[in-house]
Amino acid sequence: MIGTTWPAEDRSVRDEATGHTLRQLTSVGHNVHLYFTDNAFDRGGDSIVFLSDRAATERQAAHLAHYNLFRLDLGSGLITQLTDEPEPIRKATKTPDGRLMAYVAGNAVKLLDCVRGEVRILHEERTGYKLGRPSINADARFVGFDRNEPAAAYGPNYSGFKERYYGIKDGRITLAHADGSGSFDIFRDTCQLAHFQFSPVAPTLAMFCHEGPWHLVSQRIWLLDAVSREVRPAFRQGEQDSVGHEFWTNDGNIFFDNRGPGHDGTITSARTQAVASTVGFHDHGDFQPYVGLLDERGELLRSIPMPTACNHYHADPTARLLVGDDVDEIVLIDIGGDAAQTTTLCMHGTSWHGQETHCHPTWSWDGGRILFASDRSGEVQLYLIER
Repeated sequence: MIGTTWPAEDRSVRDEATGHTLRQLTSVGHNVHLYFTDNAFDRGGDSIVFLSDRAATERQAAHLAHYNLFRLDLGSGLITQLTDEPEPIRKATKTPDGRLMAYVAGNAVKLLDCVRGEVRILHEERTGYKLGRPSINADARFVGFDRNEPAAAYGPNYSGFKERYYGIKDGRITLAHADGSGSFDIFRDTCQLAHFQFSPVAPTLAMFCHEGPWHLVSQRIWLLDAVSREVRPAFRQGEQDSVGHEFWTNDGNIFFDNRGPGHDGTITSARTQAVASTVGFHDHGDFQPYVGLLDERGELLRSIPMPTACNHYHADPTARLLVGDDVDEIVLIDIGGDAAQTTTLCMHGTSWHGQETHCHPTWSWDGGRILFASDRSGEVQLYLIER
């Protein structure tokens, strides 16, 4: 099936609330773009990479679907299949130019070279540990990922989220040589580790998080030097802080979200939190939610008060504009001044039933486009906002 193409499926959709026009890119099966800590757009090219079950022989719910990797040409709309894995791909990343793609399929971490058409196995998991989302370092010599001992089952609406926080006592950060010559653990901890991400500019610098409900985790973000193997906290949290959804900005700073006490970092299809269910999503009490930028040492550069918290944020190339997915809206947030200015771009209409249906809006490399996902039509589809 590799190399199979699908004709353009895109169509214009008018948002009834704002009158803005969206471009719906897909319409066949479930289609999910890369996680918001990555960038689905190819830098220097007019295409995106995404996961789809369009080639599967059987249709299933979004969280159970058999996904493979595809590339969509934004000019022609043509969709091309890149992988044909017998086990579904649920976690993937790529280099900015889109040549190399690292992904998890079954019990293996693999690396696809789209120019050579070669797939290389980088790591085979033989201990039963759950493989996290891979990340490719800045000089493309290593692929890193977290591994955690088996614990409570994963499922929609953050099923098992709190149980895994308390249950996992062995989490590891593993690096694999991109040439396929082996993998090795670089760090081990007594809790669940997640969100491993290499810096986009410093090849030996990475960050990861202590995973779990934000209001229970005492220190979320950690920096890791891959040479010295030193681990140090980034943004030292206090009692009132509920921190998460950290990602690297294009210039090598770290963005994070702080929602305050009683916020667990989740949203369910009932529009409530999964663990801190007695606290409303927009109920912050006396705490002013804010987003912040850290330098590569983890020191606070700037904090920007938010009128309310979104589920996820992503920064444009200048880190002066954010896009966020609120409970029902995709919003544009200008943080260039002293106070954040928010504008509604459209209603996303997603169900929030699981990670695949989370909007996870992300900017293109040039800041001219915003990509997000929604199952507003019943299946998960990709939408583009062109500014």
